[in-house]
Amino acid sequence: MNEIYDVLVLGAGPAGLTAALYTARANLRTLLLERLGPGGQMATTASIENYPGFAEPIDGVELALRMLRQAEGFGVEVIYDDVQRVHLSAPVKEVFGLSERYIARTIIVATGASPRKLLAPGEDRFVGQGVSYCATCDGPLYVNKDVLVVGGGDTAVEEANFLSRFAARVTIVHRRDKFRAQSVLVKRVEDNPKIRIMYNTTVKSIIGESKVAGVVLSSTVTGEDFLLPVEGVFVLIGQVPSTTFLQGVLPVDDRGYVYGADDLSTSLPGVFVAGDIRHKTLRQVATAVGDGALAAHAADQYLEGLKT
Repeated sequence: MNEIYDVLVLGAGPAGLTAALYTARANLRTLLLERLGPGGQMATTASIENYPGFAEPIDGVELALRMLRQAEGFGVEVIYDDVQRVHLSAPVKEVFGLSERYIARTIIVATGASPRKLLAPGEDRFVGQGVSYCATCDGPLYVNKDVLVVGGGDTAVEEANFLSRFAARVTIVHRRDKFRAQSVLVKRVEDNPKIRIMYNTTVKSIIGESKVAGVVLSSTVTGEDFLLPVEGVFVLIGQVPSTTFLQGVLPVDDRGYVYGADDLSTSLPGVFVAGDIRHKTLRQVATAVGDGALAAHAADQYLEGLKT
């Protein structure tokens, strides 16, 4: 492809879809490049209750398709391709997919992040049916139920406390003999009567019929396996940002997330970052949408500056 786009958006999660919508609506020729399908992690969520504007829960796939249709309605072009490498330092940016080259004056990187998985039997089978990677998203679905949290970092212990607002009992399992989380956060879960902590414990498998009914746990000290009945499993062992193609191209933090300024510009002129891929504290559909709008506005301002 030899056409030069005004804006090339990488990733069709909520951040990328919003960014593309905003730039196309500003009459900028916009191409949205996506590897799989629209929605990103949002599309793996069976019930979204905390996105503004919907009094009733909405399925993540349905919300993604609505966003996609809206963006396409403003003229966004969508191509499904997997980004392999990029050249972003020149005024005209180059993105190389599996079989095609795309060029644009600005790039909005919104390729997101994916939850780090346990790789335990049953995990993939029960995603959306008892296995979750976001307590903030799905916690209210587990009122008066027993749930399990897997992890030992800040996110795991913070989310365990959050889940205790809804669940009857929260059990945290961690493979080591102490948490990696900040001591003040650990003290909160230790003092919470609804939370039980199990150190030196791993998840061997997740079991159930049509939904999660329990987990098989294993002691790393004795090797003993035992069954724990639960209706929800929250895997909170970190995320993996989708930045492989950006190695050596943009500065990232120690976990691989891309740094963005207040306007979501990066260290390279004309390159912006939005959504879960960027260095920030909260990763939700609402914050991704906000990122997309802000990055789109910044890209528009950048392009206006090129005309003067």
